[in-house]
Amino acid sequence: MRLRRAIPGLDTSSGGVGGAFTKSNLEVSMHNKAFSCAARALVVVFAVGISALAQNQHTVHFSGIINDFTPAHDAKGKPSGPWELHGVWRLNLKRDSGTAEFSAALTMENSDYWLLSNPNPPADPDAPATRTPHTHHIDMKDAQVTWDPSAVASGCPSASYKPPTATGFMVTGWASVTGNGGYAPFAPQGQLSQLTVCVTGGTQVEFSNITLVFGTPASGHLGSQPINGAVRVRKESRRDYGER
Repeated sequence: MRLRRAIPGLDTSSGGVGGAFTKSNLEVSMHNKAFSCAARALVVVFAVGISALAQNQHTVHFSGIINDFTPAHDAKGKPSGPWELHGVWRLNLKRDSGTAEFSAALTMENSDYWLLSNPNPPADPDAPATRTPHTHHIDMKDAQVTWDPSAVASGCPSASYKPPTATGFMVTGWASVTGNGGYAPFAPQGQLSQLTVCVTGGTQVEFSNITLVFGTPASGHLGSQPINGAVRVRKESRRDYGER
């Protein structure tokens, strides 16, 4: 006669709940445990994969300065400037998605030329308020990046430089432009303006120059001509883009 080995803590008699715990039940229990372990392992592998993907995003960080003047006259020929423009900018180029984010902080004030050419000169040209100093913060997200040389040559003022620039890329999108931290007078409801940013260079410095070209409504104040600046820093990283 075969002896059935008792499992500690279980009632192996034919009656009651314990009696229902048969060999089949043990197999199901072991199978469930194995499935649970496999599921947990799959979750860990998936999480590691997502983390690796995020860490491997290729981002190039550019930053620099802007120093330029706006035109002396507006589109109607009326004397409106030139305004002096000074500031700093930053551009994050996401290679994997082909998009970029751009931001800049600018100061503006009327120049000496404006004081001299103004048909109605201010009573006190030395007063700080005479030059109407103010600030603009520019922000553009999810802008499209173009590396095509022919598109860059036609869409950027590369040829106008002396000597001309020959390498680089173009970024196009819609930007918000503030005035002294609030809505600018030309965008009283926060209207966006089209913005084209060109980062170009030459044989010795691949990325040396930057230009900003605004569309309406910002062009009514900042002008539609290229606003010039310089690239100071270029840094590449493969961290998660959100970790800045």
